Amino acid sequence: MQIAVYGSGYLATIVSACLADFGTPVTCFDSDSDRIMELAQGNIPFFEKNLKEVIRRNIRAGRLIYSTDIEAQAGRAKVIYLAEDTSRYVEDIAVKIARMAAPDAVLVLCTPVPVGTAQRIAQHLKANNGQQAIVSHPLFLTDGCAVEDFNWPDRILLGTNSTNAVSVLKSIYRPLVMRGVPVIVTNFETAELVREASTAFVATKISFINELASLCEHVKADAVDLALALGLDKRIAPRCLQPGVGFGGAFVEAEMDSLAQLATGSGVSLKILSAAREVNRNYSERIVGKIAGAVDSLPGKEVGLLGLAFKPNTNSVAGSASVMLARTLTSKGARVRAYDPVAIPDAQVELSSTVRFCENAYAAIEGSDALVVGTGWPEFRALDFDKIKRLLKRPIIVDTKNLLDAERLRGMGFQYLGVGRA
Repeated sequence: MQIAVYGSGYLATIVSACLADFGTPVTCFDSDSDRIMELAQGNIPFFEKNLKEVIRRNIRAGRLIYSTDIEAQAGRAKVIYLAEDTSRYVEDIAVKIARMAAPDAVLVLCTPVPVGTAQRIAQHLKANNGQQAIVSHPLFLTDGCAVEDFNWPDRILLGTNSTNAVSVLKSIYRPLVMRGVPVIVTNFETAELVREASTAFVATKISFINELASLCEHVKADAVDLALALGLDKRIAPRCLQPGVGFGGAFVEAEMDSLAQLATGSGVSLKILSAAREVNRNYSERIVGKIAGAVDSLPGKEVGLLGLAFKPNTNSVAGSASVMLARTLTSKGARVRAYDPVAIPDAQVELSSTVRFCENAYAAIEGSDALVVGTGWPEFRALDFDKIKRLLKRPIIVDTKNLLDAERLRGMGFQYLGVGRA
């Protein structure tokens, strides 16, 4: 079976590489010759854990190739994944590719799109005698563990009215189906809404635990233990229930905007979603208040910020609480020196000249009035805290991710402030 993936961005790169890793020949194609050439050489323009190894392995095996010949690839493929990072032109792209594709081809829409997109594409094809089956196929990939999410999904969601398309996609995902991953078949609109609703629910869950973390600090409770106890309730589960973690990522804000617009246009008020987004927006203000209290006042103070990516194992700073924190600190007169293992180039675009970027963690810490952990990179646990204590003007650590060992650091003489911890 010939599989083609249209796109050269984040989503298409992951989908094409992971499908090829199933042992199936895959062509990733796009009109952007520069990006396609870079991918063919194994040069990925973003950081994603394990992805480079997957791409190189499948290129060497001849299962993954890259092409700019859109007409040839669209005409040859039995299944064509549309995997652009933005929905801006996806309907036009789908119609264009359908004209080149075989009548029995299956068009699989992975691009995050507003509800109603797949139906409009299907109607346009029908009006122009197009016979290709359309499948709305949202993928639930998280930056930093997208390869793992693709290979170990919670479910495979297919929105379509074509039984043949379902059979074809089940055969592609046979390694996952045989492992017991459930396949949910529904209509276009439900599949599209599941993705946006899932994002909104996770945002609500994160905002809920962060609000409770603030309460914990006032009543001398421990938000980490609270989250563990809540997460062990089978109705709740522990994932995305860690205090101090804001929600972000390249697709999250767009999906929540799309859901909010859909609700407004339908005359429905989503009060819980609005509240969750407001809690997340206020997150950096709460953390800044904590830092200001620890260093007495912010104007003129030096703050060493470790981590800029919105989460570990990715270079994405889209919706990053750490970037938002840096902006808020500088707006209040603090001088921020920052370090991140992979996200500095992207952060420089967001923060411009307002932040001094450092080549390592110790350079960001040296001479600072406080150390702030902004992203939970595991390597920050292995830093030399005896050295850090000597480098800081005052032994203050504000850990916005509850990453570090609070008892050990307090025993070393640090003033350690976590999130939601007494």
